[in-house]
Amino acid sequence: MGRPTGAPTGAGRTLARGPARGSPARGEAYAALDLGTNNCRLLIARPSGRDFTVIDAFSRVVKLGEGLATTGRLSDEAMDRALGALSICADKLRRRNVRLARSVATEACRRAENGAEFIERVRRETGIALDIISAEEEARLAVLGCHILLEAGEGPAMIFDIGGGSTELVLLEAGDAEGRRVPRILDWQSVPWGVVSLTDTVGEDDGRECEAGQAGRIERYARMRELVRESFSDFAERIGDASRASDIRLLGTSGTVTTLASIHLDLPHYDRRAVDGLIVNSDDMRAISARLSGLSPAQRCALPCIGNDRADLVVAGCAILETILDLWPAARLGVADRGIREGILRSMMAADRQGERALKKLRERPQG
Repeated sequence: MGRPTGAPTGAGRTLARGPARGSPARGEAYAALDLGTNNCRLLIARPSGRDFTVIDAFSRVVKLGEGLATTGRLSDEAMDRALGALSICADKLRRRNVRLARSVATEACRRAENGAEFIERVRRETGIALDIISAEEEARLAVLGCHILLEAGEGPAMIFDIGGGSTELVLLEAGDAEGRRVPRILDWQSVPWGVVSLTDTVGEDDGRECEAGQAGRIERYARMRELVRESFSDFAERIGDASRASDIRLLGTSGTVTTLASIHLDLPHYDRRAVDGLIVNSDDMRAISARLSGLSPAQRCALPCIGNDRADLVVAGCAILETILDLWPAARLGVADRGIREGILRSMMAADRQGERALKKLRERPQG
């Protein structure tokens, strides 16, 4: 199969067509693809001033990292699921007027023994060249994609991203009042616990409705919390002084926080417009987490905005979230339904604008 329009090459980024220099032609789009441990997501957008307008999107749960924590490898079934989703992405890239695209893979491909082999298979079968990014780059892109949703304030801020295979925490300095400038990263940490890796390591809920099943769920949740707490310990020590400031702020970007926010709002089905940018009392999120951790898989599955795909994984997300709230006890939690993909789009568009300004200066320079 030939390379789809806009599919990245080399380091995961390429000009698809149109002018190689100067501003993009009218109607041309940018694309960002994020293959995570649990989800495959694509966003295609056109510039709109200093922001962008989304013209196409795709998201599918692929569970690429399922079983990785115990085997160290991506399973054939997981790779097939991911390839199915990536084939749909490749078709979308072909049909849209994509000028520049970047496709990234995260923790599952970083950790898997056969990660590089899978990346090559994806390139061969779909034409999409995935760039396995570092945890540091993943954290930076998440901040770039969602920092504008941080609450206004003078104190330090924390942004976190609970993924499928890892969780990134980023300590930030105070940003500008309007949130336009990207705040400087003061410290960051990535731990190998996400909703998939933590669930696989501790084991799935046995689903029993009896008293023994309830006791088992309490013990299982406590084990999850302890594993995450241990992995955060060095970071918690480094940021201890900042966490005790009077005006600390917290923003989360992940399926966990958007799902819990949906439950908090009692939504009958997920609504991004209601969730993205929401500010919730941290105690309310703790209460929801505690409630979900005590329910059976069938009971969780019956709740709106959870369903089969998240029925068990959401408990691991709750354990990670509660441990983050222990580490960074902000009174309120901001919710972002945006992150890596938006960060990729903003970085590509900013680079194009910078290149356009440089070219303009060059053209205006006196000759001779």
